[in-house]
Amino acid sequence: MYLKVACLFSGGKDSTFSIYLAKQWGLSIKCLLTLIPYSEDSYLFHYPNIWITKIQSQVLQIPIITKKIFSSSIDEECKELDELIEKAKNEYHINGIVHGGISSNFQKNKFNKICKKHSLKLISPLWQIDQYDYMNKLLANNFIIQIIGVSAMGLEANWLGTNITPSNLQTLIFLSKKYGFNISFEGGEAETLVLDCPIFKKRLEIRESKTRWDGQRGIVEISDIVLLDK
Repeated sequence: MYLKVACLFSGGKDSTFSIYLAKQWGLSIKCLLTLIPYSEDSYLFHYPNIWITKIQSQVLQIPIITKKIFSSSIDEECKELDELIEKAKNEYHINGIVHGGISSNFQKNKFNKICKKHSLKLISPLWQIDQYDYMNKLLANNFIIQIIGVSAMGLEANWLGTNITPSNLQTLIFLSKKYGFNISFEGGEAETLVLDCPIFKKRLEIRESKTRWDGQRGIVEISDIVLLDK
Protein backbone atom coordinates (compact mmCIF):
# COMPACT_ATOMS: atom_id res chain seq x y z
CA MET A 1 0.00 0.00 0.00
CA TYR A 2 1.25 3.46 -0.91
CA LEU A 3 1.68 5.26 2.39
CA LYS A 4 0.70 8.88 2.87
CA VAL A 5 1.97 9.96 6.25
CA ALA A 6 2.04 12.76 8.78
CA CYS A 7 5.20 13.15 10.85
CA LEU A 8 5.25 14.02 14.53
CA PHE A 9 7.74 16.87 14.54
CA SER A 10 9.63 18.66 17.30
CA GLY A 11 12.40 20.27 15.26
CA GLY A 12 15.01 18.12 17.00
CA LYS A 13 17.34 15.50 15.59
CA ASP A 14 15.12 12.41 16.05
CA SER A 15 11.97 13.68 14.36
CA THR A 16 13.99 15.35 11.59
CA PHE A 17 16.10 12.26 10.87
CA SER A 18 12.92 10.17 10.83
CA ILE A 19 11.56 12.45 8.10
CA TYR A 20 14.86 12.09 6.25
CA LEU A 21 14.57 8.29 6.37
CA ALA A 22 10.86 8.33 5.49
CA LYS A 23 11.68 10.27 2.34
CA GLN A 24 14.39 7.76 1.46
CA TRP A 25 11.87 4.95 1.90
CA GLY A 26 9.55 6.62 -0.60
CA LEU A 27 6.81 7.61 1.84
CA SER A 28 4.66 10.56 0.83
CA ILE A 29 4.89 13.11 3.64
CA LYS A 30 1.74 15.19 3.63
CA CYS A 31 2.20 17.26 6.77
CA LEU A 32 4.03 17.77 10.04
CA LEU A 33 2.27 17.55 13.39
CA THR A 34 3.52 19.63 16.32
CA LEU A 35 1.99 19.82 19.75
CA ILE A 36 3.03 22.74 21.94
CA PRO A 37 3.21 21.43 25.52
CA TYR A 38 1.86 23.26 28.55
CA SER A 39 5.27 23.11 30.21
CA GLU A 40 8.82 21.88 29.70
CA ASP A 41 8.05 18.89 31.95
CA SER A 42 5.97 17.14 29.27
CA TYR A 43 6.40 13.35 29.25
CA LEU A 44 5.59 13.02 25.56
CA PHE A 45 6.58 16.16 23.70
CA HIS A 46 9.55 18.48 23.12
CA TYR A 47 9.22 21.96 24.65
CA PRO A 48 12.20 24.35 24.17
CA ASN A 49 11.82 26.73 21.19
CA ILE A 50 8.99 24.68 19.72
CA TRP A 51 7.87 27.74 17.74
CA ILE A 52 10.81 27.21 15.37
CA THR A 53 9.07 24.14 13.88
CA LYS A 54 7.00 26.55 11.78
CA ILE A 55 10.20 27.94 10.25
CA GLN A 56 11.60 24.44 9.73
CA SER A 57 8.40 23.43 7.95
CA GLN A 58 9.14 26.20 5.44
CA VAL A 59 12.64 24.91 4.69
CA LEU A 60 11.31 21.34 4.52
CA GLN A 61 8.52 22.57 2.24
CA ILE A 62 6.01 20.47 4.17
CA PRO A 63 2.86 22.04 5.69
CA ILE A 64 2.55 21.95 9.47
CA ILE A 65 -0.41 21.63 11.83
CA THR A 66 0.16 22.83 15.38
CA LYS A 67 -1.93 22.64 18.53
CA LYS A 68 -1.43 24.02 22.03
CA ILE A 69 -1.89 21.86 25.11
CA PHE A 70 -3.42 23.60 28.13
CA SER A 71 -2.60 21.01 30.77
CA SER A 72 0.46 19.07 31.88
CA SER A 73 -1.44 15.79 32.36
CA ILE A 74 -0.56 12.84 30.14
CA ASP A 75 -4.24 12.17 29.46
CA GLU A 76 -4.70 15.72 28.18
CA GLU A 77 -1.60 15.45 25.98
CA CYS A 78 -2.94 12.22 24.47
CA LYS A 79 -6.35 13.81 23.90
CA GLU A 80 -4.82 16.75 22.06
CA LEU A 81 -2.65 14.42 19.97
CA ASP A 82 -5.74 12.35 19.13
CA GLU A 83 -7.50 15.47 17.86
CA LEU A 84 -4.45 16.63 15.91
CA ILE A 85 -4.09 13.24 14.19
CA GLU A 86 -7.79 13.18 13.38
CA LYS A 87 -7.47 16.61 11.76
CA ALA A 88 -4.48 15.45 9.68
CA LYS A 89 -6.39 12.37 8.55
CA ASN A 90 -9.40 14.43 7.50
CA GLU A 91 -7.40 17.14 5.72
CA TYR A 92 -4.60 15.09 4.11
CA HIS A 93 -6.12 11.58 3.91
CA ILE A 94 -3.09 10.04 5.55
CA ASN A 95 -2.83 6.34 6.39
CA GLY A 96 0.26 6.46 8.61
CA ILE A 97 2.07 8.40 11.32
CA VAL A 98 5.87 8.69 11.55
CA HIS A 99 7.44 9.23 14.95
CA GLY A 100 11.06 9.53 16.05
CA GLY A 101 11.07 7.33 19.14
CA ILE A 102 14.11 5.14 19.79
CA SER A 103 13.41 3.07 22.88
CA SER A 104 10.56 4.55 24.93
CA ASN A 105 7.86 1.90 25.08
CA PHE A 106 5.73 4.27 27.17
CA GLN A 107 5.68 6.88 24.40
CA LYS A 108 5.31 4.39 21.57
CA ASN A 109 2.39 2.59 23.25
CA LYS A 110 0.54 5.88 23.72
CA PHE A 111 1.04 6.81 20.06
CA ASN A 112 0.17 3.31 18.83
CA LYS A 113 -3.12 3.31 20.74
CA ILE A 114 -4.19 6.55 19.07
CA CYS A 115 -3.10 5.31 15.63
CA LYS A 116 -5.11 2.11 16.01
CA LYS A 117 -8.17 4.16 16.92
CA HIS A 118 -7.87 5.99 13.60
CA SER A 119 -6.83 2.89 11.58
CA LEU A 120 -3.39 4.35 10.93
CA LYS A 121 -0.01 2.62 10.76
CA LEU A 122 2.62 3.83 13.25
CA ILE A 123 6.04 3.99 11.60
CA SER A 124 9.12 4.34 13.82
CA PRO A 125 12.26 4.57 11.62
CA LEU A 126 14.64 4.83 14.58
CA TRP A 127 13.11 2.17 16.79
CA GLN A 128 15.80 0.15 18.65
CA ILE A 129 18.58 1.70 16.58
CA ASP A 130 22.08 1.41 18.02
CA GLN A 131 22.40 4.81 19.69
CA TYR A 132 26.15 5.24 19.17
CA ASP A 133 25.87 4.31 15.50
CA TYR A 134 22.90 6.66 15.18
CA MET A 135 24.74 9.68 16.55
CA ASN A 136 27.58 9.09 14.11
CA LYS A 137 25.11 8.66 11.24
CA LEU A 138 23.60 12.06 11.98
CA LEU A 139 26.96 13.74 11.54
CA ALA A 140 27.92 11.58 8.54
CA ASN A 141 24.71 12.72 6.83
CA ASN A 142 25.55 16.40 7.41
CA PHE A 143 23.00 17.17 10.13
CA ILE A 144 23.87 20.40 11.96
CA ILE A 145 22.49 19.89 15.45
CA GLN A 146 22.59 22.34 18.34
CA ILE A 147 22.03 21.37 21.97
CA ILE A 148 19.34 23.73 23.29
CA GLY A 149 18.47 22.04 26.57
CA VAL A 150 20.26 19.91 29.17
CA SER A 151 18.91 18.20 32.26
CA ALA A 152 21.25 15.34 33.16
CA MET A 153 24.19 14.96 35.51
CA GLY A 154 27.35 15.33 33.46
CA LEU A 155 25.84 17.85 31.05
CA GLU A 156 26.76 21.32 32.27
CA ALA A 157 25.83 24.81 31.08
CA ASN A 158 28.75 24.89 28.62
CA TRP A 159 26.86 22.44 26.37
CA LEU A 160 23.99 24.87 25.86
CA GLY A 161 24.19 26.45 22.41
CA THR A 162 26.88 23.99 21.29
CA ASN A 163 26.68 22.23 17.94
CA ILE A 164 27.44 18.51 18.03
CA THR A 165 30.66 17.73 16.12
CA PRO A 166 32.71 14.56 15.59
CA SER A 167 35.20 15.69 18.24
CA ASN A 168 32.78 16.72 20.98
CA LEU A 169 30.59 13.68 20.27
CA GLN A 170 33.45 11.61 21.69
CA THR A 171 33.29 13.73 24.83
CA LEU A 172 29.52 13.20 25.02
CA ILE A 173 30.02 9.45 24.67
CA PHE A 174 32.55 9.50 27.50
CA LEU A 175 30.18 11.50 29.72
CA SER A 176 27.21 9.26 28.88
CA LYS A 177 29.16 6.20 30.02
CA LYS A 178 30.48 7.94 33.12
CA TYR A 179 27.14 9.37 34.28
CA GLY A 180 24.79 6.79 32.79
CA PHE A 181 22.65 8.89 30.45
CA ASN A 182 21.50 7.88 26.97
CA ILE A 183 23.88 9.20 24.31
CA SER A 184 20.90 9.85 22.02
CA PHE A 185 19.16 11.81 24.83
CA GLU A 186 16.15 9.52 24.48
CA GLY A 187 15.31 10.03 28.14
CA GLY A 188 15.15 13.81 27.81
CA GLU A 189 18.71 14.30 29.08
CA ALA A 190 19.14 16.98 26.41
CA GLU A 191 17.06 18.69 23.73
CA THR A 192 18.29 19.51 20.26
CA LEU A 193 17.47 21.75 17.31
CA VAL A 194 18.36 20.91 13.71
CA LEU A 195 19.78 23.97 11.96
CA ASP A 196 20.54 22.25 8.65
CA CYS A 197 20.39 18.87 6.94
CA PRO A 198 20.15 17.49 3.39
CA ILE A 199 16.34 17.88 3.21
CA PHE A 200 16.35 21.57 4.26
CA LYS A 201 16.11 23.99 1.33
CA LYS A 202 17.77 26.70 3.44
CA ARG A 203 19.79 26.64 6.63
CA LEU A 204 18.82 28.25 9.92
CA GLU A 205 21.07 30.68 11.75
CA ILE A 206 20.41 31.82 15.31
CA ARG A 207 20.88 35.58 15.60
CA GLU A 208 19.68 36.21 19.14
CA SER A 209 19.33 33.95 22.16
CA LYS A 210 19.92 33.76 25.89
CA THR A 211 20.83 30.90 28.19
CA ARG A 212 18.76 30.04 31.24
CA TRP A 213 20.59 27.82 33.76
CA ASP A 214 19.46 26.93 37.29
CA GLY A 215 22.54 25.03 38.38
CA GLN A 216 21.24 21.61 37.34
CA ARG A 217 19.46 22.11 34.04
CA GLY A 218 18.96 24.81 31.47
CA ILE A 219 17.76 25.81 28.03
CA VAL A 220 18.71 28.17 25.24
CA GLU A 221 15.84 30.59 24.65
CA ILE A 222 15.99 31.64 21.01
CA SER A 223 14.36 34.95 20.12
CA ASP A 224 15.60 35.56 16.57
CA ILE A 225 16.44 33.14 13.80
CA VAL A 226 16.98 33.72 10.07
CA LEU A 227 17.09 31.59 6.93
CA LEU A 228 20.19 31.63 4.77
CA ASP A 229 20.96 30.18 1.35
CA LYS A 230 23.00 26.99 1.35
